[in-house]
Amino acid sequence: MIIVQITDTHIKPPGRLAYDRVDSAPFLERAVAAIRALSPRPDLVLATGDLVDAGHPEEYERLLDLLRPLGLPLFAVPGNHDERGGLRLAFPGMAARVGVGPFFQYTVEDWPVRLIAVDTVLPGSGAGEVCAERLGWLDDRLSEQPDRPTIVFQHHPPFATGIGHMDRIGLSGAVDQAAVIRRHPQVERVLCGHLHRPIQVRWAGTIASTAPSTAHQVALDLRDDAPPAFVMEPPGYQIHMWSPETGIVSHTAVIGDFDGPYPFFKDGKLID
Repeated sequence: MIIVQITDTHIKPPGRLAYDRVDSAPFLERAVAAIRALSPRPDLVLATGDLVDAGHPEEYERLLDLLRPLGLPLFAVPGNHDERGGLRLAFPGMAARVGVGPFFQYTVEDWPVRLIAVDTVLPGSGAGEVCAERLGWLDDRLSEQPDRPTIVFQHHPPFATGIGHMDRIGLSGAVDQAAVIRRHPQVERVLCGHLHRPIQVRWAGTIASTAPSTAHQVALDLRDDAPPAFVMEPPGYQIHMWSPETGIVSHTAVIGDFDGPYPFFKDGKLID
């Protein structure tokens, strides 16, 4: 089973730039083209939030146009830049999985690895939250199939990263979420966005991680008082490959045109 993770696409209306600088749509176009070129073909795509920049309907319309060429099942969670109602309208199939209720949470049962989407949005804030209601729902879902390998995916990471300005808009309730995850060893990964960087940590008996943005990246500055800033480092996405023998192996892919691939030679001879 091959899962592609994209995150923090921050799509704006035509003619508008994210943070007055980033034309995010062409970046997503290139990401979609890179994913379409993958061989073997992925089974599905996870989008871990901040799909659009301000939650406006026209942004979701443009997002759908950009994602349509993927031709793969796509499952998303909202980020702090998203709007739950707009997400429901844009993705009615996902909304049907969510059903009624205030949170955009659901399970996906169609592949060998079970997927659980957790809504971490705290309306009006860049920070996130997993309240008692959301954690109770997650605990119940994990209790349903204790022997099945599972990925939990959400926008806000449940761990501190050392990037001070991002940690200050981190996840409230992360300690309680860790207690829930620790009770369920079938959780292979907790996949997140929000940080615009690839970061991994051993957490609550499993591995939690964030993925790079398909557009701009948060500046890697570990000073606690570092100012909020982003850099135009290469965009990327992640591939999570699952097999019964190894569990999940994760790769970070950079999007762009680079020399190669070249075969390995030494002294004019091909190295096997």
